[in-house]
Parts: sequence; C-alpha cells; structure tokens
Amino acid sequence: MADGVKYIYWTYGGTVPGSFIRTRVGDEVEFHLKNHPDNKLPHNIDLHAVTGQGGGAGSSFVAPGHEVVFSFKVINQGLYVYHCATAPVGMHIANGMYGLILVEPEGGLPKVDKEYYVMQGDFYTKGKNGETGLQPFDMQKGVDEHPEYVVFNGSVGAIAGDKALTANVGETVRLFVGNGGPNLVSSFHVIGEIFDKVYVEGGETINKNVQTTLVPAGGSAIVDFKVEVPSTLILVDHSIFRTFNKGSLGMLKVLGDENKKLYSGKQEEGIYRPEGGTIQSMPETDAVAAPKPTTLAERIDAGKNVYLKTCFACHQPNGEGLSNAFPPLVKSDYLNTDVNRAIDIVLKGKTGEITVNGKKFNSVMTAQTLTDDEVAQVLTYVYSTWGNNKTDVSATMVAKRRAIK
Repeated sequence: MADGVKYIYWTYGGTVPGSFIRTRVGDEVEFHLKNHPDNKLPHNIDLHAVTGQGGGAGSSFVAPGHEVVFSFKVINQGLYVYHCATAPVGMHIANGMYGLILVEPEGGLPKVDKEYYVMQGDFYTKGKNGETGLQPFDMQKGVDEHPEYVVFNGSVGAIAGDKALTANVGETVRLFVGNGGPNLVSSFHVIGEIFDKVYVEGGETINKNVQTTLVPAGGSAIVDFKVEVPSTLILVDHSIFRTFNKGSLGMLKVLGDENKKLYSGKQEEGIYRPEGGTIQSMPETDAVAAPKPTTLAERIDAGKNVYLKTCFACHQPNGEGLSNAFPPLVKSDYLNTDVNRAIDIVLKGKTGEITVNGKKFNSVMTAQTLTDDEVAQVLTYVYSTWGNNKTDVSATMVAKRRAIK
C-alpha cells in the first residue's frame, strides 16, 4: 500500500485496478470468470456496461475452484466501472475488486498519441496512515467513510517517480479515469494542464477547457489534452489533503523543448514594497541594507528566515515533513550523507523516489530561486537543527555546485 505498509488485496487477475476491457458498440462479449481453488470466498462481477440482471452479477457468481461463463452485447457508448457485487459488496470493492470497461462508438474514439488508465480508490486499514506492517481491512472505517489511504492504481506512488506516466511536448494525451470508491467522490485535476475535452462521467457529453472534473464513486471520466511545454504534471484528487496526506498523487513527465512564449519561467524577482505599486529590482549592493550575516549564529538565524519563507509548507515548521509526500529533515540520513547532493536539490530540484530514514518518498521539489548566500544559510540552518550533523554550508560551496552543468 505504501512504503513499509503491506495489504492483502482482493483482485481481478492480480492487479488493482483489474484489466482494462476495450469494446465497441455492437460487440458481443463472452465473459469467463474463474475463482482460484485456493481462494476462500465466492465472487462475481457487475459490469456497469451490461444491460441485464445485476450487470452480470447474478450470472457470474462463482465459488472457489469454479468457472462461470455468460454473454452480453454492449449497446451504450461510454466508459464504465466494473466491480465485485458479492455481499458484503462494500468490502469486496474496498479491497480492490474493480476496473474499467470502455465501449467505444462506431468508428472508435478520435486518435491520440498516448492513452493511460488511472483509477482512484479509497482504502480502510486498521492502522493509521503510514503505520507499518501488514494492515488488515477495517470494516467500521469503511462504514464511517474514513479511509486511511486514497490512491491511484492501488497504492501510494503507483504512477509517480520511476513509474510516472510519460509524454513528449506536442503530443495529445487521453486519460481513462475511474473511481472504484467505494465511498469518496474524486475531484480529478492535473496540475499544470487544462483538459481540452472532458467526456463527462464517461459518456457522450463533452465539456471543453475544464480545470477539474468530478468522478463519482462507481463512475468515470475521459479527459483529453495536449502537452505544450516540458514539465512534470501532477495528477491529484483536488480534495487536496487526500493528495498530500493520503496518497492520491501521480505524475505525467513531459519531455521536449521549452516554449518561452507559452511559459517563460520566472523572469524577474524584486522587493515587494506595499507603499509602492511596482516591482523594484533587487540591487546587487545596497548601502542601507542590513549587515550581511557573518557569524555562524547569524547565518543560522538568517537561514531560519529563508526556511520559513520557502520550505516550511512542505517540510513543515518542525522539519517533520508530510507522511507519504514530503520527506522529513529531522535526523535525515539522506541529508547527512551528502551535502553536495542536498545543495544540488535546492538549486536544481528533484523528482522521483528517494529513501529517507528507511522510508520511501516519491514527490516533486522544484528548483528554488535563491542566492548562493540564501542557499548556504538555509542549509546551514537545517544541518544545525533537528539532530543533523551541523555541516556549515558556505556560499562558495553553493557557487561551485551551481557552476556544474
């Protein structure tokens, strides 16, 4: 489920979500459902694309060691959820028994360059979020609709870091987005993009230029967009605490040439003076500026000010970070092992999986627009605080790392 957190899933075919099923209007489908003889419970399948009793649930009830077969014809275009519907239904779904079945229109959907399958689910464990070891399912939390994890494709980081989705500048991307639930509605959003088209609730109605789309439990959406500039786009449930505290974070890495006309990056930074009305560029020297910190104590104090302006939102004022999202700075073996690596991350950013104090984190830190002095000060503050190894980082050390291309 997450780093150090194990969970026994109930699955279709060994994955959460189950296999993506692709059909076209008018197709006749013969469906085989097998229940492994080592299993303990009966299961079935309810495909929302099926017109018939229980979406096939009644015809597909299968005991361990048995196989059932039923047939259906798909007559309605759309993207549909399928799930187990054996009692207690919520428990089967909450343990991962869901997926998507696409029914394309005659002639198919418009062509795109990349297609991906993303399905959200909420999970209910006995232990709290991040509590290690094998975690059993908690029925009461399910009934109360209080999940410990809200994730894409079955686990924290399933489509992030080295497992991120990929595309190239200029390509069109289609996401088949589902929500297995069993309880929560998803506010699906991609940070850094606008959906050119949204097939609302997976049907034929198309909205254009959409920022965030609702995906109900047991529902879906198809979103199309063109990626225009290189970046790491972040897939989230914009009920945002779920993303940064419960795991619903994915990534789409876009590679290619920059387009400064579409996105310039930071062009200027200045001093904000409320009494004025314009940006005032920061001078190289300022005769009335406060004295430059020189002693270690002064530099640590200056670094704390930089930290509280730049770093605290992700790493928290106490340096403990956010579970499953942003790593701790407290007694950080990752920081203490390699100061040059720490400088590089502040200067150039970092995307992907790292291990800190025995736990894996998979998120994005953007490059910081700080001076060499500010980088040195904030790192000296971090190294001198929270039980770290008291490395004194100098502006000269930062300048040397900045010069490396």
